Amino acid sequence: MKPSPRKILPLLVVVVLLAGATAWWWRHVQHPAPAALMLYGNVDIRTVDMAFNDAGRIQRIGFEEGSTVRKGQVLAQIDPLRFQDAVDQAAGVLAAAQQQLAALVAGNRPQQIAEARAAAASATATLRNAQITYTRQRTLAAAHLLPQQSADNALQALKNARAGLDSAQQALSLAVQGPRQEDIAAARAQVKADAAALALARRQLHDTTLRAPADGVIQTRILEVGDMASPATPALTLALNNPVWARAYVPETELGRILPGMRADILSDSFPGQRFKGWIGFVSPTAEFTPKSVQTTDLRTELVYRVRVYACNPQGRLRLGMPVTVQVPLHDNAPRAIPAQVCQD
Repeated sequence: MKPSPRKILPLLVVVVLLAGATAWWWRHVQHPAPAALMLYGNVDIRTVDMAFNDAGRIQRIGFEEGSTVRKGQVLAQIDPLRFQDAVDQAAGVLAAAQQQLAALVAGNRPQQIAEARAAAASATATLRNAQITYTRQRTLAAAHLLPQQSADNALQALKNARAGLDSAQQALSLAVQGPRQEDIAAARAQVKADAAALALARRQLHDTTLRAPADGVIQTRILEVGDMASPATPALTLALNNPVWARAYVPETELGRILPGMRADILSDSFPGQRFKGWIGFVSPTAEFTPKSVQTTDLRTELVYRVRVYACNPQGRLRLGMPVTVQVPLHDNAPRAIPAQVCQD
């Protein structure tokens, strides 16, 4: 005798409920969701090869390898003498151009205009005298009392006097009107060019000192005092050690759990129990094979995504190449708008 459907249905419901309860228990009790994502990688300390902008002989290097420096500190200097001479020369050229511009803007002095007026008056008197002389000479020559050559000479003198008066009047007009606007504009442009040349000379003098672009540690002292520096030859190598970069790798199955800006803790075997605060700065858009130097809990040949984690390193304990473990909390870890503030928290 077959059991009726009314008896089978409650049994099926009980079986389904038991299966669901068993699955929930297995998932949440036996295998709860991890509280943090563990990644593995190495520390990459950024370095800066610092060279002078101009060629010159090194006069001073103030730090040895391993010295800690602050942003803006003078690290080295080349001989500034010829650069100072270039500044002085450019300053003199600019001063001369400025005086020339000032003279053009001010125009002619009253004495110059008065001199031009006097010259015009003298030319007028000369013309009047030449006119009288010519009239007299012409009359006497017509009466055959003087040779015709004397009248011709008087006529030529009259023409010269007229030309002299015209020249004096033009000079007076120029003196009254003053310099042309085009000349003033050209003088202004020359002053601007000379000011730029002076600024460049001062910049080159300023660049004779090599300053630290950021806080860090002198990693390599390449040149010494007396060496010839050039833009193509670094003098020092600076390691930027706060923050540092930890290069880690995340499997594709865990990729959806992390985002740039999330908090992360850096752990090192060299400092058991110490956590270095940091944040996720970059997640690679392409997959790659895990490098052999990275120890992971899975097979190294699996495809992973590279993750750059910025780590706070105020005491310089994290060093280049150091293997580290990155722990990314998965709860209450929203990406920050300004994750760099993690180091100041």
